[in-house]
Amino acid sequence: IEQRPLNSFQGQKKYALPLLKNLDSSDVLQQPNLCKMSESSQHSSLKDFLAGTMGGFAAKLLDYPLDTVKTLLQVNSATAQGAAASSAEGSGAVVYRGAWHCLQHTVENNGIRGLYKGISSPLLGSMAENAVLFWMYAHCKRWIAFASGGVDPIVASKTADQDDDDNMSLLQLSLAGAGAGFGAAFVLTPVELVKCRLQVQNSLSSGFRAYRGPMDVIVQTVKTEGIARGLYRGHASTLLREIPGNFVWYGTYEGVCKMMTPVDGTKADLGPSAHMLGGAAAGVGYWTAFYPADTVKSKIQTNPDHAGKGFIETFNVVLRQEGMRGLYRGWGITAARAAPAHAAIFAVYEYSLKLMS
Repeated sequence: IEQRPLNSFQGQKKYALPLLKNLDSSDVLQQPNLCKMSESSQHSSLKDFLAGTMGGFAAKLLDYPLDTVKTLLQVNSATAQGAAASSAEGSGAVVYRGAWHCLQHTVENNGIRGLYKGISSPLLGSMAENAVLFWMYAHCKRWIAFASGGVDPIVASKTADQDDDDNMSLLQLSLAGAGAGFGAAFVLTPVELVKCRLQVQNSLSSGFRAYRGPMDVIVQTVKTEGIARGLYRGHASTLLREIPGNFVWYGTYEGVCKMMTPVDGTKADLGPSAHMLGGAAAGVGYWTAFYPADTVKSKIQTNPDHAGKGFIETFNVVLRQEGMRGLYRGWGITAARAAPAHAAIFAVYEYSLKLMS
């Protein structure tokens, strides 16, 4: 560059001069690679998106039946005290004594298909959620690294195929997970509202009329309740679950991976067993972080008695009527299903990334 006079850029100087400004010679020498860096960034983002999609697909097929049981337990349970329980029994509603009773009753009355009622929406939702989640996680990691004095996130994406998680602290990775959870909540809220209403309509105690399918839920909800107060009912609860949940989710997974990484090795050296162990631990941690938020969300989205109520009001009602046990109802079966499902998410995600690389 120093040996070329400036007039040699004649005809191109309107493009060349901005690139030369505030750059040293080594930066200028790298300018021809800017387009490649942008292309690499797009490819890296696409890989995260596609790998997350595959992970979400695998996980939802595994955990949906137990997710149905969890939702029915949260909405209809023998431990719901006072007038609510008396009213439910008086109307001939099904009041579940526990997870096994709920599972048995659902299969006896609706068959195995009853456990997969409404899976099309959450299956697509799980794929979209995990695609957005892992895509945002990758971007949040780069921005946090940049804010901490690291490489510019656009430049960092040039080497995104290389695993730079080893250079970030566990706190930084957990914060990136919290940021990803914030973004994913905007995809999750309407998807979970559709899922919960289709699951709960199997119960006699549901005040909602039967829906023909996911699209019917969306159409009826938008028509009668709108978008903000309808499809996004319970969004605050989703945010309160997703932000701390994903802080713990990614923090636990990355922590297990760091512990299992061999001396002088990197995360890329780990095999599927490490990814599955980390994913299983992360799944249990995610649902333990703030499970009551999910209970409140389910009630707000499916129970007409809680229509128009906020998170705090509904939380206090459940706490007063059912106690802490009511807020954590269904946690056991949720943690049990989370272990294999989330092990599948991370194992499939990491394997998909390796295939695409």
